[in-house]
Amino acid sequence: MMRFFYRVLLVAVLPFAFALFVVRGLRGNPGELRGLSQRLGFGARHAAKTIWIHSVSVGEVQASAALVRALRNRYPDVPITLTTTTGTGAARAREMFGDVVDVRFLPFDSSGCVRRFLDRVQPRIAIIIEKELWPNLFGECAARGIPLVLASATISARTVDRWRMFAPLFGEVFEHSVIVAAQSEIDADRFRQLGVAASRVQVVGNLKFDRIESPQLSGQGAALRTACGWPQRLLLVGGSTYELEESVLLDTQRRLRAEGIDIALVLAPRHPSRFEAVAAHLKATGVAFVRRSSLSPTPSDASVDVLLLDTLGELMSAYATADLAFVGGSLVSDVGGHNVIEPAALAVATLTGPHGYNSPDITGALEAAGALAIVADAEELFSQVRTLATHDEERVRRGALGRAFVEENRGTLARLLARLEPLMAELPPRSSTASR
Repeated sequence: MMRFFYRVLLVAVLPFAFALFVVRGLRGNPGELRGLSQRLGFGARHAAKTIWIHSVSVGEVQASAALVRALRNRYPDVPITLTTTTGTGAARAREMFGDVVDVRFLPFDSSGCVRRFLDRVQPRIAIIIEKELWPNLFGECAARGIPLVLASATISARTVDRWRMFAPLFGEVFEHSVIVAAQSEIDADRFRQLGVAASRVQVVGNLKFDRIESPQLSGQGAALRTACGWPQRLLLVGGSTYELEESVLLDTQRRLRAEGIDIALVLAPRHPSRFEAVAAHLKATGVAFVRRSSLSPTPSDASVDVLLLDTLGELMSAYATADLAFVGGSLVSDVGGHNVIEPAALAVATLTGPHGYNSPDITGALEAAGALAIVADAEELFSQVRTLATHDEERVRRGALGRAFVEENRGTLARLLARLEPLMAELPPRSSTASR
């Protein structure tokens, strides 16, 4: 009965969802318009079985990069399809993988859209990165005998509470078909609570620990500093921020400069749709800022105090040249925090807010290791930034502890590949001749 009502609900909601993406496209995101047919399940047909990976948005796309490379190396003749839900995720995937990977949008979770998609992509295996749960998609994969792996899987306590009432939608799919390669024992236990058989749940870790950074990152970061005219200034990067957090960071910078601490600020809003609004706010408040999209490679006027990172794929470059980082989505209560591993991996002293429930085990472990400061509010953020800005040795020490923590936790990719290997036995691996 629950499945019937879910399908009826989808029929009612689908036209509105379709219209939403049309509006987004007309408002300046043409990628959404180009992806509409794919969201309905259409697209080119693959002639052979494929490896299908789903990464919902930019963060998951970047986390999947090492996995994509490993699978391409192991199965060079097998097509890989990567789906994403957001236009920014699709743009980042195409930038990272080019033509090597077939990048598409995930279809709406109606039976027709899902069947059309699976008919065209022909997955030998479905690998869902982190935390996507779609009843019809999962059910259709189970009906077709497609192994479904939740890789680097994580789920919050509130999501468990929400999905418990929908347990009949998944039924035997969770019990007999889904394989969970969880980030932590906490995540593993939550998936068991949702009905995934214990024999199908294994802790492998977080793929974000195994992200391999480009050797050009430090040079790209240095180029940003030079272009902004900040070769010697202390630099605070606010990554994946929201409106409240941007205001707090700007106020922190203003107060520190009033105390004679010369600190520059990079703001990287989480959602590209907010770039214009943030630029308008900076202009209206009289902040001396420059947009990354209009930044000249030659040194800027030294009076520039804020860089608005209104481009995609450059947050890591900014982190690479930062002295301090604040990871956003964490001072606002309904987001759950974003990726604290990224600045830690680059040995940057890192701060985040109290609402880090998306990855509580990682934020807790980083804090326990002395690498992360979790600040309760705007005043504590100001106090922590002031302390670290005036104590170079402590700032460097925390950064080193963060990098060491990330290094100690690498190895997720190898464990995940070992879990995937038996499920892809029918795919042609690289021959021993080709590998030489």
